[in-house]
Amino acid sequence: MADRKSYHHGNLRQALVEATAALIEELGPQAFTMSEAARRAGVSPAAPYRHFKGRDDLIEEVARLGFLEFTERLDAAFDDGHPRTLTAFLRMGQAYLDFARERPGYYMAMFESGISIAGNAELSQASEKAQGVLLHAAKALASRLPENQRPPARMVANHIWAMSHGVVELFSRGRPGRRAPVEPAEMLESGVIIYLRGLGLIPDD
Repeated sequence: MADRKSYHHGNLRQALVEATAALIEELGPQAFTMSEAARRAGVSPAAPYRHFKGRDDLIEEVARLGFLEFTERLDAAFDDGHPRTLTAFLRMGQAYLDFARERPGYYMAMFESGISIAGNAELSQASEKAQGVLLHAAKALASRLPENQRPPARMVANHIWAMSHGVVELFSRGRPGRRAPVEPAEMLESGVIIYLRGLGLIPDD
């Protein structure tokens, strides 16, 4: 009966994704079963297998959808560098932290589940789109420099990504102020500015 109800509302696949994201947030990406995801979605234990081969396949779909939303948020934050490229670049850092805080189940599926992004073409494409926004922003920042003085844009994008992820993992989990006296957003912004200034991408003043 529950299974038929889920099909009645027309989106069993999405219901399973949302249920899985909630379970990942509560229990971690490795601590739940397909039957638990089915129960949370209000369907029979067999129902998930109509859409997913197994638990990893389901987690990969959570991650794929997470990357798509993540990309939209980063792109909206950068907004083609308006009104100033640096301001827009720093807005992306806030968007990164906001996504991790507001969509923890999706974020954990994307970055902490141990899934093989390269092994899933659609997931890999979604991940590359998110990286592409950072890459575009890094190129925009470097455009003020002569071409032969610009640092590799992908290196900059990867370093900023790693810095953002590090702030999330080390300072954004748990009670605010527990691990550092400053807010995660302030820590990330100051770190990014120091990094960009060291590369000559922003002036010292």
